[in-house]
Amino acid sequence: MAEWHNVHGYKMMVLKGLTCSFDWPKPEHRPCGDIDIWQFGKQKEVDALIVKEKNIKIDYTHHHHTVYRWGGFMVENHFDFLNVYHHKSNVELEVILKDLGQDDSHYVELNGEKVYLPSPNLHALFLLRHSMSNFASTGFKLRQLLDWAFFVKKHREEVDWKWLEEVLEKYGMKPLYNIFNAICVNDLGFDTSLFPTVQFNPSLKDRVLNDILAPEFSEKEKGGFLRRAIYKYKRWKANAWKHELCFNESMISALWSGVWSHLLKPSSI
Repeated sequence: MAEWHNVHGYKMMVLKGLTCSFDWPKPEHRPCGDIDIWQFGKQKEVDALIVKEKNIKIDYTHHHHTVYRWGGFMVENHFDFLNVYHHKSNVELEVILKDLGQDDSHYVELNGEKVYLPSPNLHALFLLRHSMSNFASTGFKLRQLLDWAFFVKKHREEVDWKWLEEVLEKYGMKPLYNIFNAICVNDLGFDTSLFPTVQFNPSLKDRVLNDILAPEFSEKEKGGFLRRAIYKYKRWKANAWKHELCFNESMISALWSGVWSHLLKPSSI
């Protein structure tokens, strides 16, 4: 994929799991599913060229990325880092992420091909927002917390922590950020000195960790349209306590944004 992009004069940045794996002591221990990429704002024209040259079918039904298969792997090609319809704050955060996403000074070379990576500031903010959104909705795995811990261990000196914590504070993400850091230190054994902030409510920290290991809301989504809609409402209500830890919008605002998001893309319900 990187070779094809480079040959055609486009830059391909990898996000999420694959990028996180570079920070793990043994990258092969970090399981990856699909491949998330960012093409520095060139997604539309690159997708069009992929269809023309490679005759690949592209799924346009998702809010912030297109989806296709390349060599047997599922690819999510991001035109937005976040779903800007899901929370009002995502609109403002998207502006910040896209600005950071123009930095092309970070990359690795694989088999002689340049593969771009997010800058430490971009990766820190995107990783936290994505992880917190998953925690507050569909679920959150221990490996995602390890992604954060290993990222901090490797890139601590490269992150502008003052800037990052100001952004987290502004958008209501600071409480869960503090808890994530505390779990990394108290429960996963990472050194306290790695993290700029390790302040937390012990009982709340334990509740977050227990929910990661065994989610309080454990119902499974199934059935037709109506049953899925009811399931999503019940999940939203059960996760209200999580919402307060990582979003600055009210629950009603978040509910309406979520409903509107699904109405725009009915296949997501």
